[in-house]
Amino acid sequence: MLLVGFCIFANAKDCASKAKVVPPKISEAALSAYNANYEKAKKNFSATPSADNLIWVARRQGYLGRYREAIKTLTDGVAKFPDDPRMYRHRGHRLITLRCFDEAIADLKVAERLALRKPDEVEPDGLPNARNIPTSTLQTNIWYHLGLAQYLTGDFDRAAASFMECFKRATTSDMQVAAAHWLYMSIRRYGKRDEANQFIANQIKDDLDIIENQDYYKLVKLYKGTASGEALLKEFEGSADTVSKASLGYGLGNRWLYHNRPNEAADIFQKIVAGDQWASFGYIAAEVELKRQKR
Repeated sequence: MLLVGFCIFANAKDCASKAKVVPPKISEAALSAYNANYEKAKKNFSATPSADNLIWVARRQGYLGRYREAIKTLTDGVAKFPDDPRMYRHRGHRLITLRCFDEAIADLKVAERLALRKPDEVEPDGLPNARNIPTSTLQTNIWYHLGLAQYLTGDFDRAAASFMECFKRATTSDMQVAAAHWLYMSIRRYGKRDEANQFIANQIKDDLDIIENQDYYKLVKLYKGTASGEALLKEFEGSADTVSKASLGYGLGNRWLYHNRPNEAADIFQKIVAGDQWASFGYIAAEVELKRQKR
């Protein structure tokens, strides 16, 4: 496994070194807290160089926008803990951030194979939600990020299969809604409208208790026909200066693509990439769509 990890990183290192990096905008108060948490993570790892502590160093680097450093830290983790799927899972996430989609897919497939040998586990939040309740697990995050990377490469069929695996393993409504949203979009992108609509109608209720994925839930309700597209477009108006708006905007723009209205879709995607959420999945997906339209 160590050899596999090294071979993957040989490609990932080349991609990551060439990738553009746009640091996140962080308020002074948040930056102080992020730096304090990062210093604490480094001290913890220095005192106890465990897999858990190494992962927290990488995660704290990522929150600070130090994505290449996070990838390097996780590559050290692959060398030290070659059978730990979390190293590949988190490195795969950061490779997506740097637009290294093929390399992310390779990492996440290794993570998936390793994780299947072990019981699933709740993944702690580095940036806790309002209720301080984690909403995802290691396996659901592996399948979710694998599906996302496949989606971003245009492999919608495989992306749908990955998001379905994520949905089936989800233990919270938040993760179900997130997986269902991307699953629906994947199925629609390869032309199976009835199949996508049937899935949403049968699997997602209108009274779920959602902690953090409210925007995905709004979009899922739109797909079901129980929410207004006009109302959501009004909610999106303005600049995409939050992760929430980038997520909502991408879903709305993608919906125009289903209806063969690429100009309207492009207008929304342009608003997203004019915003400051460079590392968010909605921004990355909008960026990819605009590049596709130029081909």
